[in-house]
Amino acid sequence: MFTSVDDVSARLAATGYLASPAVATTVFLAARLGKPLLVEGPAGVGKTELAKAVARACDARLVRLQCYEGVDESRALYEWNHAKQLLRISAGRGETWDEARTDIFSEEFLLPRPLLTAIRGDDPKVLLIDETDKADVEIEGLLLEVLGDFQVTVPELGTVTATRRPFTVLTSNATRELSEALRRRCLFLHIGFPDAELERRTVRLKVPGIDAALAESVVRVVGALRAMDLRKAPSVAETVDWARTLLALGASTLDETVVRDSLGVVLKHQDDIQKAAAKLDLDAL
Repeated sequence: MFTSVDDVSARLAATGYLASPAVATTVFLAARLGKPLLVEGPAGVGKTELAKAVARACDARLVRLQCYEGVDESRALYEWNHAKQLLRISAGRGETWDEARTDIFSEEFLLPRPLLTAIRGDDPKVLLIDETDKADVEIEGLLLEVLGDFQVTVPELGTVTATRRPFTVLTSNATRELSEALRRRCLFLHIGFPDAELERRTVRLKVPGIDAALAESVVRVVGALRAMDLRKAPSVAETVDWARTLLALGASTLDETVVRDSLGVVLKHQDDIQKAAAKLDLDAL
């Protein structure tokens, strides 16, 4: 997929994703070693976007499993089209059960879900297992088989083994601890808040037309907000949203009035907004 770490950086940048050296190196190793990549970090720092950027950079199909409490094997792996099976049985009333069973448990009646879809076929794919920590612990047992050998067992059809392994990204916000068995099968990457220079470059890339001085001010103020003891520190996504907001308002500088009126874009809790309004000193930044 990639020839070098620099190739990763360049091709991701071409899609609009600016990767730090650590991110580019880990993506390169995951592709070269054929291992899944487990990405942890705060919400909004670009974990999901990384998988999307890899798919765009490699012209690969993105297959996404969105995890949530209660997601089960039928939603993650496959299920049978029961309505179509019943119609088939009704249409063949003169058949024996053995004859009908051979037909209804065939590819025609199979509904592949993300995990099975990702390992079937020879086309390049990126498998995104998003917010893995939100799924129940039981789903990890299923992931161990899929990510360990990239194969899935369908009792009625046999074992399906990937002929071309997908580039696999698991994301987690660390709301619960993932099992050691799952971690052992993956390369690990933590994406935190970027340094000021990388965040400035990201803002300039994502918000065309923003003045360099305003982008500098936005990143500096967001950095100050992150240093406060807030319920939810602003992420990169919120930095970009704030920059777009200021551009839409026609603001050329960050003054107290503009900051006070637009803090709701970058902070999502009223007590955080009140704390920031009381403590933020623009003159000292």
